[in-house]
Amino acid sequence: MAGSGEGASLAARILAFGPVFRKTLKQIGATRLVVTAIFLILGLAFARYSWNVILAKDAERALFDVRLLLASPHVETDPRIAMVTFTEDTLRLTGRRSPLDRSMLAKGLLALDRMKPKAIGIDILIDQPTPEDQILIDAFRTMKTPTYLGFASHATNTTFMTLDQENFLRDFLRQTKPGNVHPTSIRLLADEDGVMRSWPNQPPELPPLMANSLTGGYHQFRSYQGSIRYRLPKFEDRPVFDKFPIEIIANPDLIEAFRPQIEGRYIMIGGDIPDVDQFITPASRIRKGETTIGLEIHATLLAQMLDQVMPRKIPGWGLWLIALSVITLGALTAVSNMKIWKLGLLLLVQAGAIAAVPFIWQFHGIDTQGLPVFGWLIGWVFAYSAVGTAARGIGSEQRNFAQSALGKYLPGDIAKDIMKNPERLQLHGEKREIYALFSDLEGFTKLSHQIEPEMVAFLLNKYLDVLSETVLEHGGTIDKFVGDAIVAFWGAPISRPDDCERAVRCAVAMYEAGEQFRREAPEGVPPIGVTRVGVHFGEAIVGNFGGEGRIQYTALGDSMNTASRLEGANKYLKTKTLVSDTVVERSTLSCFRPVGRIAVSGRSTPMEVFEPVFDFSEARVQQFTDIFRRYDAGDEGALAEFEKMAAENPDDKALANLIERLREVGPGGYSALDK
Repeated sequence: MAGSGEGASLAARILAFGPVFRKTLKQIGATRLVVTAIFLILGLAFARYSWNVILAKDAERALFDVRLLLASPHVETDPRIAMVTFTEDTLRLTGRRSPLDRSMLAKGLLALDRMKPKAIGIDILIDQPTPEDQILIDAFRTMKTPTYLGFASHATNTTFMTLDQENFLRDFLRQTKPGNVHPTSIRLLADEDGVMRSWPNQPPELPPLMANSLTGGYHQFRSYQGSIRYRLPKFEDRPVFDKFPIEIIANPDLIEAFRPQIEGRYIMIGGDIPDVDQFITPASRIRKGETTIGLEIHATLLAQMLDQVMPRKIPGWGLWLIALSVITLGALTAVSNMKIWKLGLLLLVQAGAIAAVPFIWQFHGIDTQGLPVFGWLIGWVFAYSAVGTAARGIGSEQRNFAQSALGKYLPGDIAKDIMKNPERLQLHGEKREIYALFSDLEGFTKLSHQIEPEMVAFLLNKYLDVLSETVLEHGGTIDKFVGDAIVAFWGAPISRPDDCERAVRCAVAMYEAGEQFRREAPEGVPPIGVTRVGVHFGEAIVGNFGGEGRIQYTALGDSMNTASRLEGANKYLKTKTLVSDTVVERSTLSCFRPVGRIAVSGRSTPMEVFEPVFDFSEARVQQFTDIFRRYDAGDEGALAEFEKMAAENPDDKALANLIERLREVGPGGYSALDK
């Protein structure tokens, strides 16, 4: 039963996702969706096949060369392999450049044979006749050391090997019988940019590669075409491979001196002549101007084979998975809602990971040649740009709508701030100190029964529009409309240092806006009542309240109720705007005159209330306050001063009302309002 319930819940969630998905597609739009999909597909293809794209493959090769160079081990001189070379000095000594002097080669082979090397490989093609051929043939026939003579075919090397040259080489090899001489492939293949990065393929019509021939084993390398493992010298004065000029090796007087350097080692013979058989390697490509002789490339292949180093390649499905992950990462990053510094940090981490992971793999024995690192970066940019553009298009429409909606209830600067920092608007209730405002239009309910419904709607909408605009102009948050009443507050969702002044000025401005509304009422409409406003400071629970699908941002608590009581108290005190003592205590304004103490429903203790009078001078407000304080302290003679003031200002109904109430309650008393 539990299992069926969980399944039903999962199915419900999947079904619920459908409308959201369809809504999102609708917001994206067909054109934008197609363009986004095209860019994602292009990004995915680039992230997988950038090694096959013009210009991009140059970047990929450069990145691989850096990885290979940095991961290349630094080693002492290899004790297993030595090279014997024809140099420029050899050519001057023999007076021959091409073909090389074969009598010198013969002398060198005979001397080497006496030093008992493990095997000898010759990276020289015997492809045309010379007068010294018989001398070399005789030397080959006497060799006891397994010797492998370089071989190439016209079919596999049409550029440098003609069919006549191949036939001559084959005939020469036959003449060396019954010696210990065998053909070996000296095939090396550079990439399109001329750099030697990979083991050459070994066509079946060719004999084994020189490295395979010399060792007589390691058959797994017969089909290996991975990257060459280059090594670097640990010390500048100690090369990876010993190298000896052939004219010194051929000197019979030096055989015993060189025996320790030759005995038991693989010996490779070839040319070390400038501009002949020179190759660019990843290391020499980075270190401009350096090249490596083909003989040393063969020695490097042999050392890699002896060490059985075959870096693993990431399979094709793995490359697809990585490419898809990179595209997904770029798309998810584009729709992530983060602050700019967090997004910047995330971008740096992702870029660093994309750049660093291939280096880590290279250092841990994974062949990263063919790894589309540059393609990952470009693919990520494609995905980020495509999805980000689509998301910004949707987001722009949503933000415009949301900001427009928020702007009906919040001041413009707060609405913009919430759009930038939505976390500022808590999705739950929180206790905040706010300035609560409640306004009401006197007699509107009675008025609505005297005029047509259409006129009622017109007047109410116009009145609420004027007063809500006044609230927003003063930075207030509109809580709700209750008929013709407006509930607003300051201090949430964002508080300002001058919220108190804003709330007080807004209360007075709302009364004045109501008076102008009365004066501009359409002809034939009965007289409209005054707008009364109450403001109180206190704690409230502010946040989003409601059901899962319908919520309202509002404030709850005694502060809102007290503001409502203050608005109602205006009717009894003959005032238009009332604020509580908690407001006056926090205000920097000096425009409040005390109008006594009142006890209202819902509060256990009386509170002192004040009327904002911006048309009073500061001295006049101070005089009024001093008289009230003296009477409140027991100086009943101060009441006469109020009476004199009232006589001088017969239109000040609030003052007349205050005098009447003071007579009733006496000094320190309060008026109980049944509201």
